[in-house]
Amino acid sequence: MFNNIPLFQILAVMGSVLIILSLVELVRRRKLKENYSLLWFAISFVFLIFSLRRDLLTWLANLLGVDYAPAAIFLLLIAALYLLSLNFSIVLSGLSERNKELAQKAGLLEMEIKKLKEKTGK
Repeated sequence: MFNNIPLFQILAVMGSVLIILSLVELVRRRKLKENYSLLWFAISFVFLIFSLRRDLLTWLANLLGVDYAPAAIFLLLIAALYLLSLNFSIVLSGLSERNKELAQKAGLLEMEIKKLKEKTGK
């Protein structure tokens, strides 16, 4: 059945399916939020498509000027890691800003509590 399918293609398909199933399980167990999983799913499905369709991988390799088509997968991987890093940087920047705002609000609330205690004499 798999006699004329290269081993790397079988491994790539199995790896992509395994990652997709792992993502589904992580979302199901609420270990990964849905909005953060979207980019992971998109990247995983792109890898699955390129793993299943060798002609698309060959086309991409020719487009990028890569002689060995499976090596184009590594370029895709690097691009995917770049996108994930950029996404995490955006999320981290937002969380950092939110943390700063919460710290400022906590400081203001502590100051108000101190003033109220002074007024009531406690």
